[in-house]
Amino acid sequence: MTEPTVRYEERGAVALLTLNRPEALNSFTRAMHRDLWAALDRAEANPAIRAMVITGAGRGFCAGADLSEFDFEPGPDLVERADPGPVIEQAFNPTARRLQALRMPVVAAVNGVAAGAGASLVMCCDIAIAAPGASFIQAFSKIGLIPDAGGSWLLVERLGLARAMALAMTGDKLPAAQAREWGLIWEVADDCLGASLAMADRLAVMPTKALVATRELLRAAGTRSFDQQLDAERDTQSALGRTHDYIEGVMAFRQKRAPQFKGA
Repeated sequence: MTEPTVRYEERGAVALLTLNRPEALNSFTRAMHRDLWAALDRAEANPAIRAMVITGAGRGFCAGADLSEFDFEPGPDLVERADPGPVIEQAFNPTARRLQALRMPVVAAVNGVAAGAGASLVMCCDIAIAAPGASFIQAFSKIGLIPDAGGSWLLVERLGLARAMALAMTGDKLPAAQAREWGLIWEVADDCLGASLAMADRLAVMPTKALVATRELLRAAGTRSFDQQLDAERDTQSALGRTHDYIEGVMAFRQKRAPQFKGA
């Protein structure tokens, strides 16, 4: 049987998704996007799953788009056939949006190089933990393109304009330790998968709706005025005040016991 391009595994309350084209540094084909979406659907359909880890098989995390899928055969309509716009619209943008809208927190275990849209995929996750030998490369300028899959937005959000601009223009490699120092990722760990699974286990027993609402508020903060953010906080707190986990959290605090959150 053919190996799936995305492996899916459930470890307690955590879904582990492994990008599985190691011979191509887990670069994305259209079929691989579809397999990833199916795995995301599977995790979201199981109410017992309350956190997710995404990693890569082999020595790389993800090298972005598989350029072999682009039609560069000499002949008529070469420009139209080689246009990257359709695959971005039909595959990479939906993937980026899905990761940003998951009903659970998601951790990227960056086991090796994350290049091009692979680096964007890391930044679409809520928390990223990288192996010491991992690196992040904005490879787009090397082939005459610009950061995509959200990269042009996420880089500035994470690093500020000066660092984002230089990385995107030069395509220089950003080592894991420097990525942590600059704020692109949370942690560097020798066993990045083990550390990511431990983080996901920790998140999986927390109030899931509050974690996701926190993600939404923080990511939208840069697009709102202070007064607008205050209103958004008020409305979000009011909605969370109707959840089981809010009542349970306060009762547990008052009773001096550990809370039993349900993610509801």
